[in-house]
Amino acid sequence: IGVGACGKLNTADEFVGAMNAQQFGENLNPNNAPICGMCVKITGPKGIVKVKIMDKCPICKFGDIDLSPAAFNVIGDESQGRILIRWEGC
Repeated sequence: IGVGACGKLNTADEFVGAMNAQQFGENLNPNNAPICGMCVKITGPKGIVKVKIMDKCPICKFGDIDLSPAAFNVIGDESQGRILIRWEGC
């Protein structure tokens, strides 16, 4: 949370995510990355949430998305840290 790779300031209460580096596009100027602002629908143990991709997660594995606390709490319990998800564009 803060200024992400897409160059925008985001807060913990926004529904935003950070895409893993491989799928974000490692060789792109992040401010111009086509994935910036993309809507992603994420399904987790507690439900479904839609987020905008606004950052890159350099330590995430392929297929992973790091979520803001507000978004994570819709689909899982923050105390779990990492949960199994499915995601697709929306």
